[in-house]
Amino acid sequence: MADPSEEQPPGSATSRRFFFSRNKAMAEMSDSTLDKTTIIQQAIASCCGAVITSLFVTPLDVIKTRLQAQSNPFSKGKCFVYSNGLMDHICVCDNGDSKAWYRKTGHFKGTLDAFVKIIQIEGIKSLWSGLPPTLIMALPTTVIYFTCYDQLSEALKSRLGKDDEHIPVLAGSLSRFGSVTVVSPLELIRTRMQYRKLSYKQLYTCVSSKVAADGWLSLWRGWSSTVLRDVPFSAMYWYNYERFKKMICEEVGAHEPTFFIAFTSGAASGSIAAVITQPFDVVKTHRQTELWESETLKSKLLKDCTSTWAVMRKIVAKNGITGLLAGIIPRLFKVAPACAIMISTYEYGKSFFSHLNEKMKQHP
Repeated sequence: MADPSEEQPPGSATSRRFFFSRNKAMAEMSDSTLDKTTIIQQAIASCCGAVITSLFVTPLDVIKTRLQAQSNPFSKGKCFVYSNGLMDHICVCDNGDSKAWYRKTGHFKGTLDAFVKIIQIEGIKSLWSGLPPTLIMALPTTVIYFTCYDQLSEALKSRLGKDDEHIPVLAGSLSRFGSVTVVSPLELIRTRMQYRKLSYKQLYTCVSSKVAADGWLSLWRGWSSTVLRDVPFSAMYWYNYERFKKMICEEVGAHEPTFFIAFTSGAASGSIAAVITQPFDVVKTHRQTELWESETLKSKLLKDCTSTWAVMRKIVAKNGITGLLAGIIPRLFKVAPACAIMISTYEYGKSFFSHLNEKMKQHP
């Protein structure tokens, strides 16, 4: 049988429909090929993405923290949020004679000036200060999150159909909910170890006494505000990412998402999700720092500031509605590249493994 494209004029409607349907079919075949990666391979791809993202984004937060410490010096027991682009951590300031990187003095005029002076005076390694302990938390979180997303997506596709638009929302929300729930007690324990310099035996005693006094749920303090920010973020991020990726692939006629397509889609979807969820990010930061300062400084939390909505009302009353958008620009500068680097590296890793699997099948 002759090729239908030869029977019709190149510009005819039939010809255009044929080429569109053929490209769509090839894209679907490519998608099914790319889905043929094992859980281990997905975990390796997400690990590589987490490490690369951390290497690129950590310097941005180190500089931000140093600028913050310069304008408002941290006192003992003072808390601040440190992030490597993948997840946030609460850091508690040490004694006044501390040699910690966030206590170093500096006279920086701005971000670029800080970047240059830190390299000249302290060496380039200082831009990645605090990276190893952060990765210990970020790697398991990222592996759980991305691997669960892919596995849930495949399970939902078999039930709801491949093109159902609810799949990214459901898979993104559930995977983020799971990763936050698993890691939340580890984050609390890590912060406690950081501040009090406890041995593992002392830590076990400390956690055991806390559980005995307040119950197991005390290990998930601050969990609700994290979920309120991260779950909606993930739902919007994956929904927009899948839509942007599909739209760009169709626009350029790509059979599978290239590194550039994944990078662009990740940056755009991450930026949109960051803007919408910024109020919950402000509340989360406020609650975390207030919680830890109350514990380390032996003060009591006010009862009217224990719930997420109460904190939100307090911020609005004090700073107006714009208070809920505080820090949106720095967050965008960090979230957009972090999302772009992470998802493009992850997609590239999956593509590499899927093509490797195909070659092994063809040449066993």
